[in-house]
Amino acid sequence: MKNKLLHTPEGVRDIYNEECEKKLVLQDKINHTLKSFGYRSIQTPTFEFFDIFGKEIGTTPSKELYKFFDRQGNTLVLRPDITPSIARFAAKYFDGEDLPVRLSYMGNTFINNHSYQGRLKECTQIGAELIGDKSVDADAEILSMAVHSLKASGLREFQISVGHVGILSGMMSAAGLDEEQEERIRELIANKNFFGVAEEVEEAVLDDNLKKLFSMIGNIYNSAGDFAAAKELSRDYPQIAEALERLVELDKVLKIYGVDPYISYELGMLGNYSYYTGIIFAGYTFGSGERIVKGGRYDKLLPYFGKEAASIGFAFTVDQLMLALSRQGIEIALEHNTQLIVYRKESQKKAIETAVKLRKNNCHVELMRWDETKTKADYEAYRERNKIVKLTFMEGTEADG
Repeated sequence: MKNKLLHTPEGVRDIYNEECEKKLVLQDKINHTLKSFGYRSIQTPTFEFFDIFGKEIGTTPSKELYKFFDRQGNTLVLRPDITPSIARFAAKYFDGEDLPVRLSYMGNTFINNHSYQGRLKECTQIGAELIGDKSVDADAEILSMAVHSLKASGLREFQISVGHVGILSGMMSAAGLDEEQEERIRELIANKNFFGVAEEVEEAVLDDNLKKLFSMIGNIYNSAGDFAAAKELSRDYPQIAEALERLVELDKVLKIYGVDPYISYELGMLGNYSYYTGIIFAGYTFGSGERIVKGGRYDKLLPYFGKEAASIGFAFTVDQLMLALSRQGIEIALEHNTQLIVYRKESQKKAIETAVKLRKNNCHVELMRWDETKTKADYEAYRERNKIVKLTFMEGTEADG
């Protein structure tokens, strides 16, 4: 029984020592970047009413939510995604604001994944939401901020793939596919099985231009100028043409920001959540099989909570980012300036006064009463394994160290 109490449930883990310190430093770096763009920090509850993440919102499936009840019998859930919470918050506290609102946040999310997926069920997210701005400038600001945040983390080799939900949905609509066919094609795209998509499309009665557009969904473009052919083919399909034009305009603004080398475009990109309405994006790097950042435009989410406002945002999965940095050998620098003072009873006053003085000078000081069963070598070993920069022994009225 005792051994069982020492273990954590499946999908969660303890973080301690240097790993914990590095995570805090990484979070500070990203938060500093978000603040430099004018985003203000907020906190929302770890659990919310079930309806905040219900099917109508288009977030995490119910079977993957951690659900429980309050004393009144209301169904509550641990948040699987922070964006709906931000939307609720903004609708409540910024209902009368008609100018853009910039919000940033940090917190843990909880998703009850299948065990075989090998993913953490509790993850730390840092994100930002730009509310009340439907312009392409807002899209570019969010993407630029994501790039700068990743650079601030220490990453140098990464790519953010950008798409638009209107492209694929426009193709599906123009093709007249039923719900079952659409679901099948989306599943094939998610599995990168573009040959399977071609077979599905071949069986449908489509004009040549639309078939050619479907054949392009697996392509990745380094610049919006590269899909001029797609624009030409989409002239008779307003939804597709409008989405492509949005990406073209976005590419122009990203070039002004100077972040375009980190951006690529994917016409058949799928969003994680069905509440996305415009551009969607995901960031990848070496050493992580998962997306380290994901986001998109969700103009219809806030109206669900009663506020008519366009919105766009993103979230970093800090745990995945930490893993990628570690596997790429990128160190998160830590400042080691802790001192250890080991004192005997008769030196208590001197030890405490010394610690108080050092702390006023921004030093970190650990005080430890001398255990007679321990030797100086024991304390020296403790200093080394905890990376303490200085060890001082206080014996009697004199200090020795």
